[in-house]
Amino acid sequence: MSVLIIKINSTGDVARTTTLLRRLEGGNVTWVSAPHNTVLLERQSTNVRCLAWEERRRAHDRAYDLVINLEDQHEVACFAAELRYKQLFGAYLNSEQTVGYTDDSRRWFDLSLISVHGRVEADRLKLQNRRTYQDLIFEGLGFHFAGEKYLLPQPAVTDLVGDVALAPTAGPVWPMKGWAYYGELKLELEAQGLRVNMLPNRSSLLDHLSDVQNHRCLVSGDSLPMHLALGTGTPCVTLFNCTSPWEIYDYGVQTKIVSPLLDKFFYKRSFDPRATKAIGVEEVFDAVMARLNGAGHDTNGEVRNEPGRK
Repeated sequence: MSVLIIKINSTGDVARTTTLLRRLEGGNVTWVSAPHNTVLLERQSTNVRCLAWEERRRAHDRAYDLVINLEDQHEVACFAAELRYKQLFGAYLNSEQTVGYTDDSRRWFDLSLISVHGRVEADRLKLQNRRTYQDLIFEGLGFHFAGEKYLLPQPAVTDLVGDVALAPTAGPVWPMKGWAYYGELKLELEAQGLRVNMLPNRSSLLDHLSDVQNHRCLVSGDSLPMHLALGTGTPCVTLFNCTSPWEIYDYGVQTKIVSPLLDKFFYKRSFDPRATKAIGVEEVFDAVMARLNGAGHDTNGEVRNEPGRK
C-alpha cells in the first residue's frame, strides 16, 4: 500500500502515532509533519518518506491507497482534499467547506474539537472514555492494537545522567499540566542519595530523547518527555491534572497519578493554581521510589486518585 499520514502538531502526539508504522511496514509511507518533528521520522526505515508541512506539495507526486489525516485544522483539510487517493481516514473538507471526519474515525474525532456533538459533549465523552489513543485509531483503521511500540530514532549522546529526571515545564496551551512541587520533590529524592536532574531545554529532539533515556525514572505531566519515556521503555511517574490518563497506553513502565480535581479542570486551557497543587509530594515520592525499586504494575498501569474511586 501507498499511505500518507498527516500528523503535524504536538511532538508527543507525533511520537505516539509512530506506532502505526509498525502495522504499515510492508507499504510505502509518506508522513507530513511540522519541521521540528521531522527528526523523529526521517531516520526511520527506508519505506518512510518524511515531508515538512512547508514541503507538502511534494506529496502530490503520487496517488495513495490510504490517506490518514489526524489533524482538525481547515488548512490541513484543504491540503488533503487536493490529494489523489482511494480512501481517506480522519478529517476532511465537507460540502459546506467546513471540517468533518469520516465515520470510521469517529471513535477519536467524536472526542475532539471538531466533534459533531459539540465541544461540551465531546469533553464529557472524553472524560468517560477508557480506551487509549492507539486503540481508538487502530480500530478505526481496521487494525487491532496489541501494544505496538513507538518507533523512535536513535538518540544523540548527552552527559545529563542520573537516577530521576524531572520535567516541570508546562507549555502555554495547557498551563495546568504543571505541578507546583517539583522543587520539594527534588529535595526529598536527593535526601535519599539520588541524583536528580531538571530536564533542560534542548535545541534537538535527539538530545532531549537522550536526556530522558539517561535516567532510571522520569517524573512529568502529560507531555513530550512522558512520550519519550514510554517510547524508550524508561520507567515514569506521570501526573494528570487536566487531561485524560486513560488515553495513554502505559507499556508496563508508567505509574499514573490522577488529580482528585481532574473532573473540575478537565481539558480546560486556562490556569487555576489549585489544579497544580491537588497532588501531594509524598504520593509522588512514594511512586518514584516504587519505580526505582522495580515494583511491578499491571498492563493497565497504576492509576491513583482517580475521581470517584477510594
